[in-house]
Amino acid sequence: MTVPEPRTESIGLGPYGIEHLLAESREKLARVSPQEAFEIQRDGGLIIDIRPESDRLRHGEIPGALTVERIVLEWRLDPAGPHRLTGLHPQRPVVLICNEGYASSLAAAQAQELGLTRATDLAGGFHAWKRAGLPTTAAIA
Repeated sequence: MTVPEPRTESIGLGPYGIEHLLAESREKLARVSPQEAFEIQRDGGLIIDIRPESDRLRHGEIPGALTVERIVLEWRLDPAGPHRLTGLHPQRPVVLICNEGYASSLAAAQAQELGLTRATDLAGGFHAWKRAGLPTTAAIA
């Protein structure tokens, strides 16, 4: 069986694709720096880490951050839903974090659509947090 070569030409679908979706999502957000995320958490906001468990084990975690796997994120972030995180309400600041700040931008825009009006994400993700020298737990793997 021959595997087809990947397409390299633009297929001209207009304003579609992941880059468009990412840009559109980020237009809705007031993205924060690692230091700003740290201050939000210190002042009672939530940091929600959406990285897979394997990444959290490999690179460490942010102390006090809640972990929610991406597959159930919308159910856990719906402030009116029966599966919402404890203490979640529309006005509570929420900072979503992934590895580098891409998936978290998409997730934060979705969280806003669910009613979390102060949801945003960490520009640069967990790696930016770690480079900033902010607290992390030790990596296990």
